[in-house]
Amino acid sequence: MATHKSAEKKYRRDEKIRMINKMNRSKMRNKIKTFRATIKAGEIEQAQKLYPEVIASIDQTVSKGTIHKNTGARYKSRLSILLKKSGVKA
Repeated sequence: MATHKSAEKKYRRDEKIRMINKMNRSKMRNKIKTFRATIKAGEIEQAQKLYPEVIASIDQTVSKGTIHKNTGARYKSRLSILLKKSGVKA
């Protein structure tokens, strides 16, 4: 455990940031899971409506620094491919 005052403060701050990052990542992952489940269920029109929301969520998570920009790009690419394979022009 930290013994200096500054180290204790850094620990508290890091813990808050960790929880915020966890929340942001969780929101993004839940939207991605919903999108994938919608496609798997065959609800293509619903998936098309959900697609911009999912992409926006990924972009927000990247802009907040929770995930790396290349990771976000990879997620978006895979979701785009998934949507196209389901028979929709994105």
